[in-house]
Amino acid sequence: MAVIAGPTASGKSALALTLAERTGGIIINADSAQVYADLWVLSARPGDDELQRAQHRLFGFRDAALPFSAADWAEAARAEVRQAHAVGRLPIVVGGTGLYLRTLLNGIAPVPPIDPTIRAAVRTRPLEENWAELQQRDPASAQDLRPSDSTRVARALEVLLSTDRSLRHWQAEPMGGIGDQVALRPLILLPPRAWLYRRCDERFAAMLDEGATDEVQRLLARGLDPALPAMRAIGIREIAALLAGELSRKEALAAGSQATRNYAKRQYTWFAHQPPSEWPRFPDALDAEDAPERALALLGAAV
Repeated sequence: MAVIAGPTASGKSALALTLAERTGGIIINADSAQVYADLWVLSARPGDDELQRAQHRLFGFRDAALPFSAADWAEAARAEVRQAHAVGRLPIVVGGTGLYLRTLLNGIAPVPPIDPTIRAAVRTRPLEENWAELQQRDPASAQDLRPSDSTRVARALEVLLSTDRSLRHWQAEPMGGIGDQVALRPLILLPPRAWLYRRCDERFAAMLDEGATDEVQRLLARGLDPALPAMRAIGIREIAALLAGELSRKEALAAGSQATRNYAKRQYTWFAHQPPSEWPRFPDALDAEDAPERALALLGAAV
């Protein structure tokens, strides 16, 4: 199984497509925005030409109204990897959602379903109250978190109150990972930051020209919960402000480009440090003449 990962706009999709054409492989999406049917332009999902050149899986199949967790994706991806192997094809997992990849390879904590009453109570309380209770009841888990991280503090507390065991306990026993069951061929793309950020700017500008505004307008017309994962995709907030007349096109372009660069920066940091050190990192821009060949050579060397 090949894995091509890295920040947005780093060239993952093009490299995966080249690999798929050469090997007859099947490309499996590992981008949390590209799973949604409603986010074609904003997620930079493969176009019709790319889809015709190689088989693609887990792209644009989920409605924006339906959340799709890392565990959901990993279950679907495991099935796609098995199916590819069953027909003698190379699964090529490509994307920038680190949590997706980590869950697929290492598994996920088998936390039982949270009591809805407990979840509702925790999620509506002030952060300060949740933090104080977590410190009192589970100081070890609290030590792993920032007091300002409301989402993770709430998660740790609701798990403790619902299961009588700490989140740290559940995380010590991950289940479902396939990393030890496959011959892994990983590659992390970490191009020069200046090149990457320029690509981010160019990509967001192209999105505005190629229908992102209409895409967001259709999403907003559905009246979906703004807390849904699909509604938090990069660029939606800025384009929604443009549609509402709160930002000019120039201002929305600047804000959306900055949001994209910020996201790429977070991904860059994660992929630079979180995957195993033995995974090859490719540090060059892929638009250099021989760069794709050198990157693919690293993939081959990682068998």
